[in-house]
Amino acid sequence: MNEIATFAAGCFWGVEDVFLAVSGVTNTRVGYTGGRLDKPTYRDVCNGDTGHAEAVEVTFDPHQITYAELLTVFWDCHDPTQVNRQGPDYGEQYRSAIFYHSESQYQIACDSKNELERKNVFRRTIVTQIVPAAVFWEAESYHQKYHLKNGGGCGF
Repeated sequence: MNEIATFAAGCFWGVEDVFLAVSGVTNTRVGYTGGRLDKPTYRDVCNGDTGHAEAVEVTFDPHQITYAELLTVFWDCHDPTQVNRQGPDYGEQYRSAIFYHSESQYQIACDSKNELERKNVFRRTIVTQIVPAAVFWEAESYHQKYHLKNGGGCGF
């Protein structure tokens, strides 16, 4: 039985690319979560006042890859010490966040973050939010698997 993990780590196009390449990930979709508006559009979220994050919902086979291993991919694909920004993208919609779907995911995410902080891996404070999963609003179809359809990549 597959499980779901949801991550926000900046522009969802590049984050989706990273997770699509991971063995054990069976599907991804990009969208918006953690905000106040029902059925937000890309334009709504880009205005920066809905509270949503650009996020990637990752469907995975826990017999092939663990949630802890997905977290390693998440930590490695962005800078979790930047508040509301990744690279040239800035705003609340580009925040670093883990949206957990169970108490088990919550504990594993907290343990993972605490271990990175204990080891001082990033040399700055990790600002990643660890919050309960909210409604995931799928982004417009042209955003799905964007780089696969249009070429390019974010250089992760």
